[in-house]
Order: sequence, then C-alpha cells, then structure tokens
Amino acid sequence: MGGGHGGERAARGRRGGAGRLHRRRLRELEAAMGVCAAGRLWWGIVSCTLFLAVNGLYSASDDVIELTPTNFNKEVIQSESLWLVEFYAPWCGHCQRLTPEWKKAATALKGVVKVGAVDADKHQSLGGQYGVRGFPTIKIFGANKNKAEDYQGGRTSDAIVDAALSAVRSLVKERLSGRSGGYSSGKQSRESGGGDKKDVIELTDDSFDKNVINSDDVWMVEFYAPWCGHCKNLEPEWAAAATEVKEQTKGKVKLAAVDATVNQMLASRYGIRGFPTIKIFQKGEDPVDYDGGRTRSDIIARALDLFSDNAPPPELLEIISEDVLKSTCDAHQLCIISVLPHILDTGASGRNSYLDVMLKMAEKYKKKMWGWLWAEAGAQSDLESSLGIGGFGYPAMAAVNARKMKFALLKGSFSEQGINEFLRELSVGRGSTAPVGGGAFPKIHSVEPWDGKDGELPVEDDIDLSDVDLDDWDKDEL
Repeated sequence: MGGGHGGERAARGRRGGAGRLHRRRLRELEAAMGVCAAGRLWWGIVSCTLFLAVNGLYSASDDVIELTPTNFNKEVIQSESLWLVEFYAPWCGHCQRLTPEWKKAATALKGVVKVGAVDADKHQSLGGQYGVRGFPTIKIFGANKNKAEDYQGGRTSDAIVDAALSAVRSLVKERLSGRSGGYSSGKQSRESGGGDKKDVIELTDDSFDKNVINSDDVWMVEFYAPWCGHCKNLEPEWAAAATEVKEQTKGKVKLAAVDATVNQMLASRYGIRGFPTIKIFQKGEDPVDYDGGRTRSDIIARALDLFSDNAPPPELLEIISEDVLKSTCDAHQLCIISVLPHILDTGASGRNSYLDVMLKMAEKYKKKMWGWLWAEAGAQSDLESSLGIGGFGYPAMAAVNARKMKFALLKGSFSEQGINEFLRELSVGRGSTAPVGGGAFPKIHSVEPWDGKDGELPVEDDIDLSDVDLDDWDKDEL
C-alpha cells in the first residue's frame, strides 16, 4: 500500500513536473513571439481566474473604440477614415501590457486616425475573419478596407503613432494620384455603384438570358452574397480585372456579377451552394466552374486564355500606308514587321511561302495579341533604315514596341523554327533591343497592295535603229 501511494505520488509529481515544464515552455515561446497563443485555453480555467474581474481592457471613457461584429462593418469597412484595430484577449498578458500604450496612442491620434479594439476571445468569428491566430494582433485598415495590413512595429505609443501617420501619408498620396484602393473601400459598395466597378455588369433574373445566353461573347459571372467576406475580398480584384479584360479583348470577354441572395432563381438554376462562385459561359456550351486564383492577374490570365481560344488568328497586313502601320502598332504591345524580298525575286509562290510562315507564327502566338505587318523590300526604305534592316538580307523581321520606340531584330533564319525561337525569347523578356532610328516611325509611303500575282518585268520601249549610221561607230572620237 505504502509503495502504491508512493508510486501514485511520484506519478503525480512527474505529471505535475511535465505540466509545469510544458507551461514554462509555452510562456517562453509567447515571450519570444510577443503574443499570447490563441489556443491557450486548455489550462485557461486556472490562469484566467487571475483576470476574472476583467471583462474587457477598454471602457467607454477611453478614446479606443470598442468594435464588435455588430458595428465593425459600419464603423470600419464603410468608413472613409484610416483605422488601427487591435485584436486582443482579456487574459493575455501581452495585451494587458499594450493597453496603456494603445490608449495613449488613441488619444494622440484623436481626430486624425481612428483607433479601435476587438475582444477576439469573445468575438471569435470576427477574429477568424481576419486570420487572427495570436494576441495582440494589430491591423491597419487603409484605403482598401478589404485588404488590411498587419502592423509589425513596436508596442509603444510613439511607435504606434508613427506608423499611423505614415499610413495617413500613404493614403493621402493614393487619393492625390486618383487611386481609390478598390471600389469596396470607404462607403463604396456594389449597391452604391462605386466608380471602379463600371466595367462589372450587374445581372438579374430578368436580364441574364438576354445578356449572357444569347450572346456570342464569353462571360465570366460571379455569384455573390453581400454579407460574404470572401466576396468582399474578391470585389476589387474582380472590378480591376473587368476593366483590363474589356480593354484587351475589345469587349469580347465580359465580367459580370449576380447577387445570388436577391436573384434566387438564377442561383437555383445553376446550383450555387457557396460564395463566391464563378462560372464561365460560352455560346452553345454548358457553363463550367472557374477554379483559378482570385487575384486580378489570375482572372485576367484566364479571361485572355478564353479570348484567344475563341479568337481568330491575327490579321497579317501589308504596310500600304502610314495609317496601317500606326493603327496596328499603337493598338498592340508589339508589332511584328517583316520585310519580304521583291516579288521579282521570289514570285507569288515564294512570297506566299513566307506569308504562310508568318501566319503560322501569328496563330501560335495569338494569345500575346501582337500586331503582324509586312512590306516589300524597297517599298518602305525609310522604315527599313530605322529598324536597321538597311536594304539587304531579305527576308528580315523586327519586333517593335511603339510605346517605347524600341525594336529587336531576328538574327536567325526566317523559318518556323528560327522565328519561334526569336519570339519565344521576346515573350519572356530576353533578347537585345535598340532604339528606333530617329526616335519615331519615319514617313511611310502609300503604295498599291500586292495583287497576289507574280511580278512582271517592266516593258522596254522598242528602239528603231534604222536611222543609225553604224559606220560611224568605227571612228575614234577624241
């Protein structure tokens, strides 16, 4: 019996020692991180009795605004003000030490920056929405309220105030430059018609079929709920992508949005079970789910893929006037210009073989949406000189960036393999470039377009030699 009690006490001692060691290591980890672990409640009944009298760290008399799930959206998300928000737990020692500094900063920033606090132990859903994993967590809600920034500075009032004023300066600079930070920031929302969403088409039960189902265009449609946090995060990305996609596809790919809580017939028709859900609609095909990333670049990339899959290959135009060159090169990031041998050197079959190579490359790289041009050697000699082609070595090819007035020359063979290697290097930003001669396109001569036929030698005039005295040719003339 005595041995049993002794073994039980020893076991309790070992368990107690292990527990004390575990708690000590946790405290050391928290001290090193400067936060209280959000999952520390496994022994919370014991430790929290120390702070049982504390329901919150702030009161109505403080300049710190208490935030809850009830008032957070109205006070922070729909506000034009810049906010610093602390997510805390009343039992967290680091939070308690921060409290007087946070109050002091709030008083100093009164009327300039709003300072708030969320009891994330009590309002766990709000903390979870912003990825709070430890306490205290401080976030800065600036121009784009859907993309709060983590505060990584010191825990003194001076450091907090400095960070707040720096954020204010950034906000003011954004407003001066005309950037609003996304159409959900401040008081803008889908319902208020913020300016940045002008290219997102709002669809309803009544307008959907007319706009989407009966359209020859490609539609990417977001089904959302106004209360959905993920939808709010997607909103500025969707709006920015809509504008760029409209420009790059000339309106052939459209981005739209459906409030699925209002237009429930559509939501039911397409089996919407979560938000946001994005579906792709193409004429004559069943809608498919978009499962790509939710950043602007991800959305744009998918839209351009859809556009290129459905788009015809780019036109291959002969440079017969200044308008052809200017309109093509101004409308595309790059224009690929080939100078082909004179028709008398190749005949129609030879020229067509070169044009076929260009058409195949235009099809292969149509996702790049480049412009494609050609001219006959000698027809636009000033253009040749400005691109370093210079009257020999035909066929030749140059890729021109008209915005930067720079070009790169094909140095390999004028073949599918040679041109493909040249364009592949360009598409990944490699290859040497040079400025266009004179810093601008030269004068372009208006010429007749090629008629698709073999060239004809110029007709020589018949010379009548009957009146020529050939005997005179034998005389030397000094």
